[in-house]
Amino acid sequence: MTAQWEHIASSRPSASPLSVRVYQGADLPKAPPLVLYLRGGAFLGSVPETDERPVARALADTGAVVVEADYSSPSHNAFPEALELAFSALSCLSSRRKTYGSAKSMLLVVGEEAGGNVAAGVALKARDLIPGELSGQILLSPMIDPRMATVSFREADRIGMRQRWSDGWSRYLSMVGNFAHPYAALCQCTRLSGLAPALVLTADNDPLRDEAIAYATRLKKAGVPVTQHSFPASSGWTGIYNDESGDWLDPLCSQFKSFVDKLKH
Repeated sequence: MTAQWEHIASSRPSASPLSVRVYQGADLPKAPPLVLYLRGGAFLGSVPETDERPVARALADTGAVVVEADYSSPSHNAFPEALELAFSALSCLSSRRKTYGSAKSMLLVVGEEAGGNVAAGVALKARDLIPGELSGQILLSPMIDPRMATVSFREADRIGMRQRWSDGWSRYLSMVGNFAHPYAALCQCTRLSGLAPALVLTADNDPLRDEAIAYATRLKKAGVPVTQHSFPASSGWTGIYNDESGDWLDPLCSQFKSFVDKLKH
C-alpha cells in the first residue's frame, strides 16, 4: 500500500500538527526499528511530494517502520524552524513507540542531502535535550559545509547541483549568525562527543563526499562509534539527488541492516 500523508499532534505546545507519512513492509518483526526519515531537496522544496521516496520505501521493506516528516513546508526551509520541526517529530516518535512499533523499538533518524544536515542537527539536539533516546543516526551524503570548497565539490557542476546547493544554503541560513550555528552548519560544531552512533554513506564520485567523510572522521575523533562507507562511482549514487533508485539501493539496505544489528549487540 502506498504511504499517504497524515497529521499528528506536535510535541511543542500550541504548535501546528506535523505532516507525516508512514512506510511499512508486509512483515514486521516484533520490535521493528522506528525511523524518522528526512528527505533531501537542497532546502528548496516546499510542498510535500505525492510520490514515495525510494530510500524510505526501501528501508521499510527491510522490516523498519519509517516515518517521513515534512520539515520543509511549514518552516520554508529556514533554520532554526526546520530543525525544530524535525526534532518535534523525533520527540513524538520517542513518546509513541508503541503506536508505531513497540516499547522496545530502537529509534533512528535518517536523512539524505539537506535532510542529512537536519538529521545530524537533530542528533545533536537529542543528545542535549533527550539523552539516551536516539539509538543511531544515518547520514546519506549530508550537506555539512556551506562553504562548498572541497575538492569533491568541483563535481557539483557536472551533475547540475552547484547553483541549487548554493541557493539552498542561502535559504536555510538566511538569518544573520546562522552560518556559525553548530546545529545548522555542522562543520562549525566543535562539541561532538556523546552523540548517537552514526552510519555515514556517500560515493566515490559524490560532490558531497569530502564533507561527509570529514564529518565522519570528526565524529570518530570525538569518540562516537561510526561506520563510514563510500559506494563506487558505478553504483549511480548521485541519482539520490533526483529521487532515483539505482544499483546502490540494495547495498544501502544491507548497510542499514548491518548497522541496526550492531546497535542491537
